[in-house]
Amino acid sequence: MTATKGLEGIVATTSSISSIIDGVLTYRGIDIDDLAENATFEEVVYLLWYGKLPNRSELAQLVKDLNTYAPVPSQVIDQIKLYPKDTNSMAALRTAVSCLALYDEEANDMSPEANLRKAIKLQAQIPTIIAAFSRIREGKDPIAPKSDATSIAQNFLYMLIGKEPDKVAIEALDKALVLHADHELNASTFAARVTVATLSDIYSGVTSAIGALKGPLHGGANEAVMAMLEEVGSFENVENYINTKLENKEKIMGFGHRVYKNGDPRAKHLQKMSQELGKITGNMNWYNMSIKIEEMVTGQKGLKPNVDFYSASVYTSLEIPRDLFTPIFAISRASGWTAHILEQYENNRLIRPRAEYTGLSNQKYIPIENR
Repeated sequence: MTATKGLEGIVATTSSISSIIDGVLTYRGIDIDDLAENATFEEVVYLLWYGKLPNRSELAQLVKDLNTYAPVPSQVIDQIKLYPKDTNSMAALRTAVSCLALYDEEANDMSPEANLRKAIKLQAQIPTIIAAFSRIREGKDPIAPKSDATSIAQNFLYMLIGKEPDKVAIEALDKALVLHADHELNASTFAARVTVATLSDIYSGVTSAIGALKGPLHGGANEAVMAMLEEVGSFENVENYINTKLENKEKIMGFGHRVYKNGDPRAKHLQKMSQELGKITGNMNWYNMSIKIEEMVTGQKGLKPNVDFYSASVYTSLEIPRDLFTPIFAISRASGWTAHILEQYENNRLIRPRAEYTGLSNQKYIPIENR
């Protein structure tokens, strides 16, 4: 047996949910460009779960179900109030999602019908948890989700800021959710499938996925991009900052991708959104800095921006705290995680790879008195 570092190039399973072929990302065969320009996030959720776009009545029923299940058990809110104020936002989300299973009477019901209901609950309740955590740590009361919300984006922003969000903000967040919904067998999705392949429950699978997404080489990259932009500070500082980083062979966050060699197809949509939000808010600083950084890194290193690079300035323009960037990623990716979990259950086989042994050999046990 010969190991492949990071499992690069290894095909670990089959899936009909999303594909990346010749640099083109599709959900159920529909190009991400088509979906980003035309679909709502709820349509994408339905597409990932059911394999087809919903008609009007199917979409209305899904939105109704998401609103119905959006409130979280009061015990979970009480638990969040006990978290230290400086708790990492992804650690808080991971803990609260795990806690949800304790208050779901169907948590261990492995029937397809129960698993689908749990997928809907998770998709609906993750935004509620994130908004509640954000407000509680600021000393504010959490806001209950709207029972008649038109979208997850609208409901989340309403719960987060405490007032009805404007149309531009809703549309921007909705498009970001569409772009992040699924991405083939990424690290967090693989973690979820490995967990449920043991026939563990869907809450365990999503908790595993959140743990994987927490890492800076996966979901945390967008936070690192914003930290970099804040460190640079202004457009005038970009050239010296990036040149110094490149000369020292330091990694520039938000560039390059394991799968996309000719650029991430999602990045252009977020770049456009970043520019539009900059004009609307009257603050083009983050966008202009990002464009300059892209020109330098792509020009000198040949690396192109990935989905994390421009999502940082998009979320900042929406006045979302930096440490909520990755939890928002989780709101979107929950749709893909649960789709993959349901697919794994349908045709399950325990995922149990092997490891190439590189340790010592021909060793003997030495009695403790002789060591």
